Amino acid sequence: MSGQRGPRGASWAPLVGMDATGPPSPWAGALRGRPVRLCHPDAEHRMNLSVESVPIITPRVPSVRPPVPAEPPGPDASRADPVREGVLAMPAVFPLEHGGELRDARLAWRLVGAAGAPVVCALGGISANREICLASDPRNGWWSEIVGPGGALDTDEYQVLGFDYLGGSGDSTGPEPGAAGPTAERGVFPSISSYDQAEALAQLLDHLGLASLAAIAGGSYGGMVGLAFAERYPERVARLIVIGAPDRSHPLATAWRSVQRRIVSLAAACGQAQEGLKVARALAMTTYRSAAELAARFGGTASRDGQRFVFPVEEYLFARGCDYATRHRAESFLTLSESIDLHRVDASRVFVPTTVVAVREDQLVPLEDLRALAARLPHGRLHEISSIYGHDAFLKESYQLRGIFRAALGSPK
Repeated sequence: MSGQRGPRGASWAPLVGMDATGPPSPWAGALRGRPVRLCHPDAEHRMNLSVESVPIITPRVPSVRPPVPAEPPGPDASRADPVREGVLAMPAVFPLEHGGELRDARLAWRLVGAAGAPVVCALGGISANREICLASDPRNGWWSEIVGPGGALDTDEYQVLGFDYLGGSGDSTGPEPGAAGPTAERGVFPSISSYDQAEALAQLLDHLGLASLAAIAGGSYGGMVGLAFAERYPERVARLIVIGAPDRSHPLATAWRSVQRRIVSLAAACGQAQEGLKVARALAMTTYRSAAELAARFGGTASRDGQRFVFPVEEYLFARGCDYATRHRAESFLTLSESIDLHRVDASRVFVPTTVVAVREDQLVPLEDLRALAARLPHGRLHEISSIYGHDAFLKESYQLRGIFRAALGSPK
């Protein structure tokens, strides 16, 4: 269809009284001492338990390649994990939840980790892709703080599966460059839902010959996709870890994203979609991090740039916006930003044992929303943490998340 492009070139371990350990954060004093509340809701009762606070610790666009058995050895080949990757040709017609369809869609995927080990699917925000960690250099990849040899999600014990989202800037099917314009916020590319991403994942598992996953671990939008998958395919995933992801978006978060989308659309109408994306991403960064972090890092005085002053936080935000716009397309941002706000799942129908991780300083996903989500899940556990990184804690808090992942995943089979 017009505006569509193909590729370019288990057992349950409850979380009770668990603390993560690690080196102290420079901001720990401001956030320490708040109680962690764990909820154990089921069909008939709820239990609240106070324990010690967890201590505070402080894409590029990949090219499409045919499936290969392994990457060439990197500089630390002794730690390199086996890797497989490829591009799945989906059915000729892929119907979408909100109407429309994708024709001859493609889904780019990557699997890294110990061969023959249980498979965990790792999913991130709308800027994430299939390169979760790199086999040749585990320090690189969008979730390299969490995933890799010896990490919270240990590739010595698990295979980790990632894929490029439909509608995104990676090598899966997404909107054509230039599709954003004055007539519609998304141009001509159809709306994509978290259920559509979940259906794509189910087809990928079929392609890989995997009856089920040991777990899905998702942060932000990835947690939304995980919830959608667990609702639709409970028999295909044993456990779910959801970090900073609700069953539906909060209206305030939708308000912020709506403004960002309007910025991009207005810029696109003037032929400056990527410039609009820079501004929208700069604004988005203010919602991803906490007020405490921005105050600690950018409290300095402004510097003069010609006839105007530039503030330290301003310089940081627009640097991040410019970097984002070099790696992502405005059209994909519009598609996946909208997908976040379209997200709705029925938590009462998610029967997979689920660990919900809430960050107290998260501006986008209020703590009360995740407490309510955990209460509605038939087999939910809530773990509250504090982090200077706010919504982005799922990318940064390796020490806090390590114990949570271990307890949620149990021992690999």
